[in-house]
This record gives sequence, structure tokens and C-alpha cells, in this order.
Amino acid sequence: MDTKINNYMEDCVAHAIDGVMHDVRCCSCDKCRSDITAIALNSLPPKYVVTRKGQLYTKLGTLRQQFEVDIIAALTKAAVIVGRNPRHEPDEYY
Repeated sequence: MDTKINNYMEDCVAHAIDGVMHDVRCCSCDKCRSDITAIALNSLPPKYVVTRKGQLYTKLGTLRQQFEVDIIAALTKAAVIVGRNPRHEPDEYY
């Protein structure tokens, strides 16, 4: 099978995470970043695309303001959760 399936939501979360992590002022180590991403993606609906055309249609649908708000809210909630329960010692990364 030559076709690659992509969850477009992963791209959207990856695009927004730096700004949210900066605003929330949480640890930005790889471990915390991965945890925040996973928690946020688990709370958001997937947007699977297969073709470039499908990706463009999905991207057009994501231009709605509510879509962005949902992603930022999910990332913020995830950052607070991870900040309260990091999987490393408090001084280990930051």
C-alpha cells in the first residue's frame, strides 16, 4: 500500500504547542512536550486524510475559529495536567 494515512490534527497540535507552552510557562523538555501532545490529541477528534486534496479540504474546514480554540483549550488543559504531574524531578529539566 503506497498511500500514507495522516492525522491532520497532529499537524495542527504540533503547530500550536509552542505558543501554548510559552503562555502557560511549563517545562518544555521532550518528555513534557510529548505528554502534552498525547493528552491533547486524546481529547481532540482525529482528522484523517489520505490525499493532498483531502488535506486541503480538511485544512479549509479547520480555518474556523472554533477549531483553533478547541486545539488551544486542549493543549492548555494538557499543559496544566503535565505541569502538576511531570514525569521527571522538578529541577531535572526546565
